[in-house]
Amino acid sequence: MPPIYLDCNATTPLEPKVRDILLRYLTEEFGNEGSRTHEYGARAKQAVQKARDQVAAVVAAQRDEVIFTSGATESNNLAILGLRAAGVEQGKRHVLTTAIEHKAVLEPCAALEPDGCEVTHLPVTAGGWVDPDAVRAALRPDTWLVSIMQANNETGVRQPLAAIAEVLKDHPAWFHTDAAQGFGKDLETLRHPRIDLISLSGHKIHGPKGIGALIVRRRGYARPPLRPLAYGGGQERGLRPGTLPVALIVALGLAAEIAVRDRARRQQACRHIREQALAALTSLEPQMTGDQNQVMDHVLNLAFPGLDSEALIVGFKDLIAISNGSACTSSRYAPSHVLQAMGLDDDRANGCVRISWCHLTPAVDWDAVAARIRALR
Repeated sequence: MPPIYLDCNATTPLEPKVRDILLRYLTEEFGNEGSRTHEYGARAKQAVQKARDQVAAVVAAQRDEVIFTSGATESNNLAILGLRAAGVEQGKRHVLTTAIEHKAVLEPCAALEPDGCEVTHLPVTAGGWVDPDAVRAALRPDTWLVSIMQANNETGVRQPLAAIAEVLKDHPAWFHTDAAQGFGKDLETLRHPRIDLISLSGHKIHGPKGIGALIVRRRGYARPPLRPLAYGGGQERGLRPGTLPVALIVALGLAAEIAVRDRARRQQACRHIREQALAALTSLEPQMTGDQNQVMDHVLNLAFPGLDSEALIVGFKDLIAISNGSACTSSRYAPSHVLQAMGLDDDRANGCVRISWCHLTPAVDWDAVAARIRALR
């Protein structure tokens, strides 16, 4: 038997109904959404519009506020770099973000600096969340963009977006959140109307890889003044040219709809797994990472004194599949910038592993996991 997959923060298994509709639109309903002269194109366009409605409904947005992309990384780049030109034109060159963002936010922010932009990386508390008062203190008249994630991909710690939105209530800066980890799971947070831009990925909510969206919410009658990063067509309001991947979009739409419909059942399943894990592991005195009152139900980031993460991952190889950080930086072994920003020293950071699951996770023999940890010590 293969090991049980416990790395759902990296990617999730396909929901069966999502897989079915994906295959249908790959093999049967394969029309081009831009083909206006025949029924295949008309059906494809109708399916894409339905998916727009399904994605928009998750965050209480409108159909025309959904821009389909290849995933949250592209959405982050479009949100951050797409605002650059308008900010420079208005003499606003200051960006606020945090020290614990995904590289898909930190690197686009760094790419702004050669144009004379100044990026402030806000510190976080030992619990792994940014203090809204720190946002308030760092705001300047020339702050053009604030980009703060919804939930951290390594620790699962939610950020206080609603409180930060209130801080920004009377400030004109555009507010963006990388919601890859929380979209479809923590619903009410993203429905706050002061959050202007929301990035999401299909494969984090049991949809396919290669599809995501950027929600571009109007503020009053004004849209964020995004400029495209690529050219060659008028698709997606001119912001993301190219033939729309109808099958992927339809699958994302259904995954989003199911996420809302089944949210309570999924949360209950994830909480049950968490309770079982903690019941078996608590006697080993794990060091928990982050404020556990703010952690998503499906994530544990923890360390066991005397063991480094690589030893744990190798030791569990035939039992469970886990990670020690972001899949996007796993090619290099270095202490996590997230854990360092939380004040963990290198020894503690190098001992942390991330265990993440979902409602589709099969039963885990947590007693066997605990026994393996004892044997490794």
